Amino acid sequence: MLTDQQILRIPGPTPIPPSVGRAMAQPMIGHRGESTYALIRDIRPKLKKVFGTKEEVMILTGSGTSALESAVVNTVAPGDEVLVLVTGAFGDRFAKICQAYGIATHVFNVEWGQAVDPEAVKNFLGEHPEIRVIFSTFCETSTGVLNPVKELAETVKQVSDALIVVDGVSCVAGTETEMDKWGVDVVVTGSQKAFMLPAGLAFIAVSKRAWKKIEANPQPRFYLDLVKHRDNIEKDTTPFTPAISILYGLQQVLNLLEEEGLENVYRRHRLMRDMTRAAFKALNVRLLTSDEDASPTVTAVYPEHFDAEQFRKVLKEEFAIEFAGGQQHLAKTIFRIGHMGYCSPAEVLQALAASEVVLKKLGQDIMLGAGIAAAQQVFLEGKDK
Repeated sequence: MLTDQQILRIPGPTPIPPSVGRAMAQPMIGHRGESTYALIRDIRPKLKKVFGTKEEVMILTGSGTSALESAVVNTVAPGDEVLVLVTGAFGDRFAKICQAYGIATHVFNVEWGQAVDPEAVKNFLGEHPEIRVIFSTFCETSTGVLNPVKELAETVKQVSDALIVVDGVSCVAGTETEMDKWGVDVVVTGSQKAFMLPAGLAFIAVSKRAWKKIEANPQPRFYLDLVKHRDNIEKDTTPFTPAISILYGLQQVLNLLEEEGLENVYRRHRLMRDMTRAAFKALNVRLLTSDEDASPTVTAVYPEHFDAEQFRKVLKEEFAIEFAGGQQHLAKTIFRIGHMGYCSPAEVLQALAASEVVLKKLGQDIMLGAGIAAAQQVFLEGKDK
């Protein structure tokens, strides 16, 4: 085996396109010079399209969690009560951030592997009209669930004027995101997932309605103050030192997304999801989520007849392919397959073929090729949809 080879099929960090790597290798420039201003000036309108917004998208140097924390400290005023919809580990992270700030936090727990039910949230809000901000994940990375954010926003507005804040870290740029049309107030994401970049940047977009509250909010904040970031991005700069090399990469990523066309990008992700799910179904290997709730960017597999950790270990040893494990109480019982960003149906077939061999090595009674045949059929039927 090639000992230096590593094939990442995890839900982040994801592989980086060669042209993006080359872009990031450009010579360093001053962050307060015209070259950086021109770079950000080119990025701004293209980034808005990915979020589906006419509002500015702020660029923070930090991980996705920095944007989650920024969303909390900017939208929640002292004395506010908030609701966190927890469908997995990252919904739980939102709750922990709120609790760390001493915020009165209502937690709405959903069984891991299932999406949130907007009607149930509506009923909860009817009982708690004091809630001022609602936090939810879009794709819950830990379970492979895509929450119905559009329907959630529509339903919430029937009973509440609470702000709606969405963690889109593992799906923005990989699935349709229409922040303005859907009436979502804040959307955040990170660079190392469907944006095909190294970790180090976070992006956050804010509605006009949310800006009114943020501007009036006396909650102290400094580095994560979105007003600072907005006032600077409007001048093609950032309030603090940006990750210049990753900005170069972001410019090239946005060019690649534009060249492929966003709808084609989203179609490719749905196709890879459907291929992956069809393969494991054909092999009689259980999936954690239903087809209706499944994310286009990550699939969670919940094996009944073999050990998930052993499967991942053999897959990496034999083929240098890395799947992710589960988190928290699912840490050793599921594995997760990332099919987002710089990933093609051909690479999905590669991972699925290797998975079949590993299943055989682990003593599973499967017919080699059954999963691949199912995935190939999905490809043939779905490529032009």
